[in-house]
Amino acid sequence: MTSAPPITSLFFERTNPEQQKPPVNRHKGTFDARGADWRNLQLSELDLSKARLCRVDLRGVDLQSCRLEGTDLRLARYDSHTIWPQGFDFRGCGAIGPQARLNGAFLNSADISGMDLEGASLMGAYLSGANLSGACLRGARLAGADLRHALLRGALCEETRFLNCQLDYVDFRYAELNNVDLSSAGSIRGADFSGAIYLDALRASLLGRSFKELDCWNPLTRRTTRESLHG
Repeated sequence: MTSAPPITSLFFERTNPEQQKPPVNRHKGTFDARGADWRNLQLSELDLSKARLCRVDLRGVDLQSCRLEGTDLRLARYDSHTIWPQGFDFRGCGAIGPQARLNGAFLNSADISGMDLEGASLMGAYLSGANLSGACLRGARLAGADLRHALLRGALCEETRFLNCQLDYVDFRYAELNNVDLSSAGSIRGADFSGAIYLDALRASLLGRSFKELDCWNPLTRRTTRESLHG
């Protein structure tokens, strides 16, 4: 009876993509690590061209010696500590992180809680039902985005731009709204602002909205928008 062959990088296709670690060496074929957690890894010189790395957590990863031509990085996560190859356009590769260009992206019901999205462009993005609780949205551009039923509990929204956003039923509880202008938002129907920081500067403008928006019941927080504004 012969023993089974050892598991090496040549057999990675049998591994669940979410459990896949970076390859030891170059492999002929498509490397699939969709949804894997690679946080804080320092990668050696690897050829990840055309690899499937969508949804991979790359926060704190050193990728500067890697080849990423044609790599699928859609919805991969990165932060300010991720090191990219020189000249690589990480902002426009479809990954999520600071300065990312995600205009029109489909992120409905996505869990982006705690993510650093400072300066990101999410104009016209589909974020209905997305969880952005605790996320950093400082300076993010959300003009025309659909945020209906999104969770922004405790999110840092300093100077975030909500021009023409749909904010129906958004959970803004304890969010920081410093230098935010919500007067041009498309709708705040059913949104909850309980405990939001810097709300005093916004209260008068928001209370000038129609009764259809202000007296709408939020089924999640069990209060109306008007009640949340009065604290």
